[in-house]
Amino acid sequence: MEFYTISLLNGISYGLLLFMLSSGLTLIFSMMGVLNFAHASFYMLGAYFAYTTTSLVGFWPALVIAPLLVGLAGAGFEKYCLRRVHKFGHVPELLITFGLSYIILELVQLVWGRSSVDYRVPQALDGPLFTLFGTQFPLYRGFMMLVALLMLLAIWLLLTRTRIGLVIQAALTHPETVEALGHNVPRVFMLVFGGGCALAGLAGVIGGNAYVTEPSMAFSVGGVIFVVVVVGGMGSLAGAFLASLLIGILQTFAVAIDTSVQSALQNVGVMLTPSTFGYALWSLKISQVAPILPYLLLVLILIFRPKGLLGTREG
Repeated sequence: MEFYTISLLNGISYGLLLFMLSSGLTLIFSMMGVLNFAHASFYMLGAYFAYTTTSLVGFWPALVIAPLLVGLAGAGFEKYCLRRVHKFGHVPELLITFGLSYIILELVQLVWGRSSVDYRVPQALDGPLFTLFGTQFPLYRGFMMLVALLMLLAIWLLLTRTRIGLVIQAALTHPETVEALGHNVPRVFMLVFGGGCALAGLAGVIGGNAYVTEPSMAFSVGGVIFVVVVVGGMGSLAGAFLASLLIGILQTFAVAIDTSVQSALQNVGVMLTPSTFGYALWSLKISQVAPILPYLLLVLILIFRPKGLLGTREG
């Protein structure tokens, strides 16, 4: 009981962090039709900006300042770079964001070095939230979950209950009408792209000290957030939320299970001989194959439900 409860809570907290990351990417794609390959790099920037800002003014100001800086960087990139290639189609957009990810990586290594930095959880949040069956659940993970849920609520209210949200949604489908009403559509898209990057930066502030802040952190989550977006449904915020929780829980349980593939299949009544797939596969532990499970889920979703769990367009 202890194992399942703690693993479930850890999986939910990791899944909510994935949602914080993927929500910005989902918004950018659903509002602008741009698949931002540099999104995980903005997550990394948020962590490094928070590390520097925390050393100067503390964690709580950094929680606001770092996402704003990342958002400004994203808005500037959209205005001066992405907007110029938008008219040429999706391939140039993918290429320019792909190039940006490598530029950000090199800049991070030049400024902060190639090794990890000492970005720690703030002292006020460093401790147990509660103790369950003798196991402590960290207070900071609870804080991560709270921030992610508040962010989900804020995005939903912005898009469905405010005039700004209506203008943003209308600018994608009816840009001429929105311009005729006096709204600056390119500025709306700039704010959407900057806002999506700021959400990634916020995830970096929250996740950078919970895990590790290093130059490879963007690469480690970059593939997973695209899996989340596709599995949830391209452009679906609710789908991204559901997929994030699903993948977070799936990976957390898989990492925690210290048993072989053979034993796991036998426990569910599947009896296969080692010669069927080879002894090497049978001897692998579930924790060893955990990193490929999200991508296996991605393949299955694309085969059986290309629109994703809650999507409306083909993936």
